This record gives sequence, structure tokens and C-alpha cells, in this order.
Amino acid sequence: MMPYAVKNQQLIRKFNRFELKYILDLKTATHLKTDILQYALHDPHSNPDGKYTISSLYYDSPDFRFYREKLDGIRVRRKLRIRWYATPEGLKDDTVVFLEIKQRVDRVTQKRRMPIKYKDALLFCNEGIIPEYDPQDAELVEEVDSMLKSYMLKPTVITTYDRRAYVGTHYDMGFRLTFDNNIYYNASRNGGLYTDVKDGFIIPPNFVIMEIKTNERVPYWVTEIVAGHNLQLVRVSKYCLGVQKSFI
Repeated sequence: MMPYAVKNQQLIRKFNRFELKYILDLKTATHLKTDILQYALHDPHSNPDGKYTISSLYYDSPDFRFYREKLDGIRVRRKLRIRWYATPEGLKDDTVVFLEIKQRVDRVTQKRRMPIKYKDALLFCNEGIIPEYDPQDAELVEEVDSMLKSYMLKPTVITTYDRRAYVGTHYDMGFRLTFDNNIYYNASRNGGLYTDVKDGFIIPPNFVIMEIKTNERVPYWVTEIVAGHNLQLVRVSKYCLGVQKSFI
């Protein structure tokens, strides 16, 4: 079954955007949401309660190549992950997940992804068994296969969190703003995406990570809201914090 957060909308396989991140407390986040709704809309693809849960299984090399590239500020870097938008049915072998490569080129974030059954994603990433795929995903499959073999990638860290998302009106097409909280991490123990074990919080539960995502420019009203609340831009990676807390 297609996750609620992505069903009934055109599946986007590739996109480029700028991302700005902030860490703020829940009280400030509540005030910000009120301000934001004067200019933006709730993501229409969220669950009825306005949020959805995301779990991601990240892969890395035995020497944590992707983690180190992030810390070193390498200009062009990539990460491989399996991402699940949680549904009430839970995660099963035939659940649709996304196989994604997230790439950073200077200040631009690029994503390439394909829908795939959970079982097939694990067989591919953990055992090298290439699944059947849509011809339009051939390039991505080849790149993932190359990454797996070149870097000897293995399942490393799982991150799970609740997300509330807002989108721009027709005046701000391509704009998206998200609040992530209850951000957990756990080291991958069984090579899969789902686990009942939560090793701990990536950031304290009374804080959230806010991300501003835009194709081109940041709307003027966002800049004013950020300045009005005296928010400070941060460099933060859920994956890297998960690695630090799990292994470093």
C-alpha cells in the first residue's frame, strides 16, 4: 500500500532544492506554526491529524565514509537510505518504501528515489540481489549497485520521527517547511528498517528540527518570521547524530 503521505499525488523521482535547518523548542515552534499558517497551508497529503511518521535506514561503509564526508564538509557527497512513510498497516514484506540517494552539491540538495517493496529493497541493499524495476529507474539502480559494491555498504543507523509539514500557496510554488520531533535513533541490529528498540533521542524531545525547503528563493515572509523569532541557522544531520550516539 502506498504511504498516506505520498499517495494521491504524482510520484517525483528526482528533485533539487535548497534546505535551511533550525533547532527550536516546542513553545517557539507553536508560535511559528501560527505565523506560518498566515501564508502557507497544511500539507494536504499528511495524515488526518496533520502529521506522519518517517523511518529511514541509512547505509554506510565500515569506516563510516558518508558520516566523515559530512563532518569534513566535502563539497559533493552522497548518502543511501531506505525510507518508509509509516501506515496503520505496519511494515510488511510487500509494503512500498523508497530507495533513495540523497546528494549534496555545495548548497543544493539533490534526491533520487524509486518506490520498491520492502523485501526487495533489503534483498538489494543487504544481499546485492537486483530487483525488477521500472526502466525509468535504471540509472538509479545502477548507481545504488555501484555504491553498495564500491564502499561495501551495510545497514548502520535507523532514524524515526514525527513530521508536520506545510506547503506554499500558488504564490510560493515549491516551498515546503517541516517540523520534526520525537526524533529517535537506533543502531541497525538485524539489517532491517523496523525495530521495537529505540536507543534514544537524537535531540531532546522538547525540541524540534525545522527545515525550510525551496526550489529557488526563500519567500520574504519566511525571512521575516525567522528574523522575528531570532532563529539561528544550524548544520545538523539526523544521520550523523545517530552515528555519533550509536558508535562514536
